[in-house]
Amino acid sequence: MDDALETLVLEDESGAVVHLAPGRGGMVTRFSVRDVPVLFLDESTLRDPSKSVRGGIPILFPIAGKLPAGTYSAGGRTFAMKQHGFARDLPWTVVGESTGDGASVTLGLDASDTTRAVFPFEFALRFTYRLKGAALSVEQVFENRGDSPMPILAGLHPYFFVPDGAKPGARIDTDATRGYDNRTGQDVPVRQPIELAGREVDMFLLDHGPRETVLHRSPLPGVRIEFGADQRVLVVWTLPGRDFVCVEPWRERAGALADGTAPSIAARATESTTLKLSLM
Repeated sequence: MDDALETLVLEDESGAVVHLAPGRGGMVTRFSVRDVPVLFLDESTLRDPSKSVRGGIPILFPIAGKLPAGTYSAGGRTFAMKQHGFARDLPWTVVGESTGDGASVTLGLDASDTTRAVFPFEFALRFTYRLKGAALSVEQVFENRGDSPMPILAGLHPYFFVPDGAKPGARIDTDATRGYDNRTGQDVPVRQPIELAGREVDMFLLDHGPRETVLHRSPLPGVRIEFGADQRVLVVWTLPGRDFVCVEPWRERAGALADGTAPSIAARATESTTLKLSLM
């Protein structure tokens, strides 16, 4: 592929195609099945390195969301960190490729002087993107190479393609009853179905039980979204006039790194989780 950014392509006989951009945060930029788009992408943000990419599947590490006052404490020191952390803004490296179990590529990001300035932990991330049949899985491995527990509030930020005109009929399967409205900063009841049309929605589903959901987007096929047991919060975000609905599995609520409630990975330990996307 003749493209300075999207340098990797995975293809399957099912007609599924995935594009990745290691130099733009190691992210998936496109995923389609027989020319039916699964993901939304704002091309202008992809091409502008001064902007965070709006679209695809950005990687949120070591935090998802914003920190109160933009800071947190670790080891008796205070650090500043911007929304969604730094992994989505750094170049990742290709550490492996395979065709043994579907088409896959593994990308890596390791701690560096740049990351230690805002996150004083020794980490190694290995994300394997696997296209098998018409399903894409993102197999995420988080390694703590340090001698003390490493708190993280990781997540993924998939932008699903939903034409703005189709949002009145779009819905998200959930059994959640408790939510947090990130626009108002208040805990709220979740009313079914979640209304996605004509307004901004920025809702944390706090008690979504199943380890999967379906984004219905008629007349397009729905998308089944499967995720790990460690993903405690499901975030729903959309904007009026934009052709996307984000359904984002996060490890914990935003701000958990600042208030001390972020889950930690033990010293010299590794944890993993998976996101799987498939058309209905």
